[in-house]
Parts: sequence; structure tokens; C-alpha cells
Amino acid sequence: MAGTKLCEFRKTLIYFLVLFFFAACSEDTSQNETTFEKKSFSWTLVTTWPKNYPGVGLGPENFAKLVEEMSDGRLKIKVYGNGELIPALEVFDAVSRGTVEMGHGASYYWIGKLPVAQFFTTLPFGLNAQERNAWLHYAGGLELWEKAYEPFNLIPMAGGNTGVQMGGWFNKEINSLEDLNGIRIRMPGLAGEVFSRAGGEAVLMPGSEIFTNLQTGVIDAAEWIGPYNDLTFGFHQVAKYYYYPGWQEPGAMTEFIFNQEAFNELPNDLKAIVRTAARAVNQDMLDEYTARNNQALISLIEDHNVILKKFPDEVLYELERISKEVLEEFVEEDKFATQVYQSILDFKKGVANYHKISEEAIFDLR
Repeated sequence: MAGTKLCEFRKTLIYFLVLFFFAACSEDTSQNETTFEKKSFSWTLVTTWPKNYPGVGLGPENFAKLVEEMSDGRLKIKVYGNGELIPALEVFDAVSRGTVEMGHGASYYWIGKLPVAQFFTTLPFGLNAQERNAWLHYAGGLELWEKAYEPFNLIPMAGGNTGVQMGGWFNKEINSLEDLNGIRIRMPGLAGEVFSRAGGEAVLMPGSEIFTNLQTGVIDAAEWIGPYNDLTFGFHQVAKYYYYPGWQEPGAMTEFIFNQEAFNELPNDLKAIVRTAARAVNQDMLDEYTARNNQALISLIEDHNVILKKFPDEVLYELERISKEVLEEFVEEDKFATQVYQSILDFKKGVANYHKISEEAIFDLR
């Protein structure tokens, strides 16, 4: 009897010891998780835009505010404009090296580092904003983008879209193909190569340098974004003719880029907050441009006597022909670029078929 009681006592003791052990482990785990979840992070974000510049420049500012609010202050991001910490065209390298945690710009600024990068901003006569977002998030575009940036220690995300841009500011009328000859224009990406083959000369420079270069005659023409931004830069003071449509950038997407190590260090909930904030800013920027561009255009025409003109059809047809030629040559010896380009072409063909009976049909009807 005594032996039986002793055995039962031992079993009971072991039972309570096991319970105590698991309770202690559970408490330690909970404490560790709580400690981890409450860890705070401070990041630096550098951009290619002037500080607080309307539209593209406010995108990263809005992103930083959203992230701080949604994370309850656990992830704070300090935003620096073009030249405040890093020159505009060095943002890619700074984030890649880990000098800063993230950046905001346009991927066609990095063609010297990664030529295929420009496919993820826009292509001449390519996808518009709505189509580009759809291709990116639902047709494999983002996966291709991530693959392209991975060797550079970067994670890309869509960072806003300006919508269809304007064709640019010119100091003389364009009435024929011959009028393009000798024009020195600020125009980045593959569109610059197209314009050069059409008889002009394209140069790359940050937006902050356009006004002075137009004013001093270093360049004869420039494309930037659209009325909302062009008005703020005062281009109407140094150029007379404002051309449309923006064949070169039918839906220009900006980007957030993240240093891989910095992003991977975040706990899962903060990663989700970052991705959600990026998606929100991506859509918000397009909304803002859609709302602001028309009023700015009215001001340019009525208040500043800007002459709005459409490129002649023969010019647009030739630019489209050259664009196809340039793009095919560009991807000819690059298997990955070919894959990206084909993905865009396939999506464009499919969505264009539907848009004929949806978007285009409604535009015509209205």
C-alpha cells in the first residue's frame, strides 16, 4: 500500500514538474516574441526627386508617414530629397551597398548598371498605368522585376505612377520629321535612343537641372512628367510649345527599392506593413496626377499662354516604327530582357483586345 502511494506521489510530482516546465517555456517564448515584436527600426530613404516635390516627391513622404502610423512608431523612415544625402543618379548604388535602407526613383535611371531595368518604368508606346499595375501584380511582372534586382541585393516594389505623360517642351514647332533633326532633348531610357535615331539627340539629367539647361540653351527641348509637375518647375518660362501625346512614357511607374538585408531583418508584420504602404502609395500617386493634371494644363494655357500642340501623325508613326526596331535590337542578345519584353507584349496584346470593348469604347462614347 505504501509502495503504491509512493508511486502515485512520484507520478503526480513528475506531472506537475512537466506542467511547470512547459509553462515556463511558454512564458519565455511569449516574452521573447513580445520583445521581438516591439523592436524598433530607423531607416533612411533617399530619392531622385527634390524634397517634397509634388506627386513623385511626395510619394516617399506619404509612404514614410503611413509606415510609421501603421507600425505604431516601430519603423520610422527619414526621407532625403535629391542631393541632400545622395545624388539623384546614385540612389540605386547607395541602397544596393546598404549605405541606406531604401530609395525611391525610376528604374530607367539605372540603365548604366542594369539595362533591362528600364522595362520596369515604361516603354515607348507600351502599357499605360492601369495595364502596368495589372501586369506587375497579376501577370508575373513583379517576379521578373525581383529576379532582375536580386543580384544587386535589392527588393523592388511599385512606388507610384504618373499616368500618361506629355510629349515635352520645345522651343520650335514640330511640323514634320525633318523638324526633329538636331534637337537636343532631355529624355531618359529607350525613348531617348528612339528620338536620337529619329534625328535628334537625347541626354539624361535629373529633373532639377532641366529648367537651367533649357534657359541657357544647353538643351532645346525636354520631357519631364505632365502639367501638374511641369507647371511647378516653370518650364513655360523657357519653352513655348507643349506637345502631346507622351508616346515615350504612356504609364511611367516609379519604384521603391529596399536593401535585402535591411528588409529581411524586419519581423513579418512590419514586412506586411511596408508592402501594404507601398501598394497604397502606388495607387494614391496615380489618383493625384489624374486629379491635378487638367487644372494645371488649364493654367498653363490660360494664365501663361503656352501653345498646346499634337505631334503630327507622320512623326508619331515614325517614332513607333523606330521604337519597335530599338526594342527588338535591345533584347536580341539578352535572354532575360527577351523574357521580360515578351511578357509585356503578350499582356499588352491580351489587355488591348478587352480594352477595345471596355475602356476605349467608353472613351469614344463619352
